[in-house]
Amino acid sequence: MLHSPLSHTLSLIIITVIVSIAAFNMPALMNRLIFKPTAMRQGQIDRFITHGFVHADATHLLFNMITLFFFGSIIESFYRQYFYDLGFVLFYLGGLIFAILPSYLKHKNNPYWASLGASGAVSAVLFAYILFEPWHLIFVFFIPVPAIIFAFLYVFYSLWAGRRYGDNINHSAHLWGAAYGVIVTLLIEPRILAHFITKLLQLPF
Repeated sequence: MLHSPLSHTLSLIIITVIVSIAAFNMPALMNRLIFKPTAMRQGQIDRFITHGFVHADATHLLFNMITLFFFGSIIESFYRQYFYDLGFVLFYLGGLIFAILPSYLKHKNNPYWASLGASGAVSAVLFAYILFEPWHLIFVFFIPVPAIIFAFLYVFYSLWAGRRYGDNINHSAHLWGAAYGVIVTLLIEPRILAHFITKLLQLPF
């Protein structure tokens, strides 16, 4: 099957950057796209998707898009062989929905709660990548960290920070997005588990 000349990873990044920048300058657009459970009562279920294309600020946007850029290509090459070349896009959008769903169920009656950003889907991409390359170095604030070590630290921090609240970050979406990335990838191709274990046992030191 012929692939489009523009990768789906790059397409998602371009769309997200354009929509996010537009929302920075158009409060009405931001308000329409952000995830608000109470808006679901008005039938605006599209917010399960649209919240992933707007961000709180430029730093939030930059961090998510850089992560997606560096780790999306391998996961895209795996998923594009499914669902008529649309596998990666469906995986990514599914990550947005799955990651926010627990938060929605918890806050569905809270008119003051809202969430935004692609972090759930990006976490799904990153953790799916770790199944393929667990010892690949990830640079965290310019410090090289093996991907599998980062995964443990990421989960631990998200669990810890999620209990603290007050930082306006939806840590639940990060965790559920990560779980989605691992679970769905293994369901699509169970043999990746053996690949992951083999790679994991090949210590780089």
